Parts: sequence; C-alpha cells; structure tokens
Amino acid sequence: MEFGPELNGPGELRGALSPRLAWSHPELADPGTTLIYAERDGLLRWGGIIWQTEPDGNTMTVEAAGWSSYFHRRHDLDGELGGRAPYVHADPCRVFRDIVAYAQSIPDGDLGVTVDDTTSKATVGTPAEPWHSRWWETPVLGDMLDDLVKPADSPDYSCTTWWGTGRRPVRRIRLGYPRLGSRRTDISFSTSVNIIRSTPVTYSADEYAQVVIATGTGEGRAQQRAIDAVRNKRLRLEHVLDLPDVRGKDVLAQRARRERAWRQSLGHVEEITVRNHPATPIGSWQIGDDVQVAVRDQWTNWSGWCRITGYTIHPDTDAGETATLQLEPAGAHQYATAA
Repeated sequence: MEFGPELNGPGELRGALSPRLAWSHPELADPGTTLIYAERDGLLRWGGIIWQTEPDGNTMTVEAAGWSSYFHRRHDLDGELGGRAPYVHADPCRVFRDIVAYAQSIPDGDLGVTVDDTTSKATVGTPAEPWHSRWWETPVLGDMLDDLVKPADSPDYSCTTWWGTGRRPVRRIRLGYPRLGSRRTDISFSTSVNIIRSTPVTYSADEYAQVVIATGTGEGRAQQRAIDAVRNKRLRLEHVLDLPDVRGKDVLAQRARRERAWRQSLGHVEEITVRNHPATPIGSWQIGDDVQVAVRDQWTNWSGWCRITGYTIHPDTDAGETATLQLEPAGAHQYATAA
C-alpha cells in the first residue's frame, strides 16, 4: 500500500485486498461511496474515497483519492451555488467554503467534509465581471475549487484527516494563506544520508532568465512596470512576469527580483525517495514546506531549496518505511503578504 497528500489537490492511495476479504465483505471496496483510511501507530495518516477496484492475479487492487476528488464528480445544477453567488471582490477562501457547503447541502451529497476558516487578502470577481456559476454551463465544482487556488496570490489547500472525538474520523480541507507550509531549517535531505533514490537533476534554459520584466495594472503607456536584471557573462535571456492586479511599483520590483533570483539558478530535481532517519523522520515535514535538498552522483553535485508539492508514503519496503517527495523550485512560488 502507498498513500499521500498533494498541494492543491486530493492526494491518492493505492493498495490491494486479498480475495477472501474482498469476497466476504464486498462493501469494503464499493467504488464511489466507500471511504478508506490509512492508520499507523494509532494515527490516521490519510483518508479518501475509493474510486476504482480491479482484480489483479491473487489480489484486488484499490485506487482512492482524497476528499476534494468528490467535488470533481459534482455540478452546480441550481446556478450561483444555490444563491450564494455571484461574488464581487470576494475572498476566495469564502467562495471555496461556499462551493463545498453547496455540494453537501444537496440530498445524498454530504460527505461530512469541513473546511478551515482561513481568510485572505485575495479577491475574485469585479463590478465589471462578477464571479458567476451558471447552471446552464453545468460547471464542475471541483474545477471551481482548483481555479480559485491557481493565481499567484491565492490560498493553498490540501486534504487531511485525523481522529476526532470518540475516535470518529475528521475529514478536513486545510486552507493556507499566504501559503501552506514554511521554510524549514530543522530538516534536510541529502544523498548518502537519507535520500535513497532521486530523479536526475535537470539543467534546462527553458525557464532561465537573468532579466525579468514584471508588468502590473494599467494598459498601454499607463501600465505599471518593473525590470530586474543582472549581467553574468551569459547570453541575455528575458522573462515577462504578468501581475495584472499589482499596482505598487515597489511590490512589482520586489516580485521581479524574487522571480529573477530563482530563474537565474540552473538545476532542478523533481522527485526524491527518502528513508526514515533520526535527523528527518518520516512525517516531520508537511505539504508546502520548503526544504534544503542536496543530490550528489556521478553527474552532478547540486543543492537547492525545493518546495514539497506532494509525497507518497511506502509503509513496508526492503528499506523499511520510505517516502517519495514531489518537488518544485521553492523560488518558483510567489506569495502574497499575510492577511
């Protein structure tokens, strides 16, 4: 079995049932309605909905996804989320909660999921273009949730679960603003210490730039603009950072400088598999954390800050419990100031 969460997504679980268990208790793996949890050492470490089962030799494979996956199977059939919309200058955290509330207000649609009461400074909808949900477009509620967390200044979300009162599972969607996770200086990952496998470090100039042009509000000659550039004896490469909601030149300059800093760094590792280690025990990190990663092999000697965008726990392997972490350059993520 393997399972884990992801940033701005449901996360997933893959496992297998024995034929005896599958035949004697078919309700244990009824796709689309059965909830499944992963527990270890008395702690609930993952929860979600079974979406597919399939015989595979002497086992029945099971595939499940976290709580937000349910809303990708639901639509706004009433329009405007049952009267909650339209929205003008609305906090996307509020809209996120309203989408979940609408879905669970429909008969047979209550999954028992709660959403954090986080607030943000971000907004959706304007007087000229309000945020709408029109029934004749049969919008997918899950797509709406995903769209709310796409902009650079938007909140993050992740699905989680734990034991509540009376050992009843709490099904929760975490909302974080300006982000989930934090920069961690107490843990790190390094080849020959706790990294047992990694994807090759990729060196590509597709995203490289030592000149960043940040554009903000306004049109034509009135558009706000800030340029951050350095000369480093390489061919000049440029990147345009579009920030249509940013008005202040100082904010534009800061964003351009941060964007240029990460784009000027070559090298990226997308995935590492780590073993349990006293310095960085499995479970000591969380979704969204920035961590220091060092990869050394016959091809490279690379280190850098990476953001954990997902991870998969492998409870039982020849190396003991391991985890595979999905990574992105930490500098590639831009955040708003806290509310």
